[in-house]
Amino acid sequence: MNRILAALGIGAALVAGIAMPAQAEGERYVLVSHAPDSDSWWNTIKNAIDVAGSQMGVTVEYRNPPTGDLADMARIIEQATASNPDGIIATIADFDVLSGPLGNAVGKGIPVITINSGTQEQSKQIGALMHVGQPEYDAGKGAGEKAKAAGVTNFLCVNHYITNPASVERCRGYADALGVDLGSQMIDSGQDPAEIKSKVLAYMQANPDTNGILTLGPLSAHPTIAALDESGKAGTIHFGTFDLSGEIADAIKGDVIAFGIDQQPYLQGYLPVVILTNLTRYGVVPGNSINSGPGFVTKANIGLVEQYAGEYR
Repeated sequence: MNRILAALGIGAALVAGIAMPAQAEGERYVLVSHAPDSDSWWNTIKNAIDVAGSQMGVTVEYRNPPTGDLADMARIIEQATASNPDGIIATIADFDVLSGPLGNAVGKGIPVITINSGTQEQSKQIGALMHVGQPEYDAGKGAGEKAKAAGVTNFLCVNHYITNPASVERCRGYADALGVDLGSQMIDSGQDPAEIKSKVLAYMQANPDTNGILTLGPLSAHPTIAALDESGKAGTIHFGTFDLSGEIADAIKGDVIAFGIDQQPYLQGYLPVVILTNLTRYGVVPGNSINSGPGFVTKANIGLVEQYAGEYR
């Protein structure tokens, strides 16, 4: 197992204060996400923990609030903690809501790794071992820089999970790169595809000078593609999105979407399971958090990744 970490160029350090056997059997880890059942993007992470669990010979349980309710997620973390797993992997969708339950898990002696949403600083405040994810503001700013270079001056950020502060940071970074204050150009689209499509069409009608769009994942990207198709504007507006899917890959190849921001969710699911298993068995863990992204997938490199979209990318 140590060779896996070495291949990633990650140094290992002894974790003080946690007594662990040299070899354990039947390890069980729990991954708690904020994602509603309707969000297919998380299928890649589910696949990643299945692969890692099989390779490591451990059990990994995936749990989430069916509707994406963060209070429900907090309760799920509390239930996971009460079940005494060998480790917990969780997103920090809202620090104020989740820092307490996650901090309680740490206080109980359960190793915690945070992933995806949240920041490295928030992860440290909770007492987690590390954070595996993408700096969301920086990723949004990178998207905005590409949009600015393409001539975007007026934009729409379609936020399908506005209660998640990380999603707002994506839009804010995009706006800052353009030198525009983030205000009404970010819409709360909700998560119903028909509603998202309707809101995008309404915004475009009310703001005909819009020449840039940013969506925050397949849940908002797919209905936005449909809205642009219906309005006849597909391919005429600079369109960037976070994350990948088969439909997003097709839109990139068809010059409808300029880029997909790949935060490599597979690594967000896979690495924590490998790291926690090495911690449980041998008492070693990387000393630093891991940036899994951002990377930009464009028409120039989509062929390298599209065959794995929804499974490994």
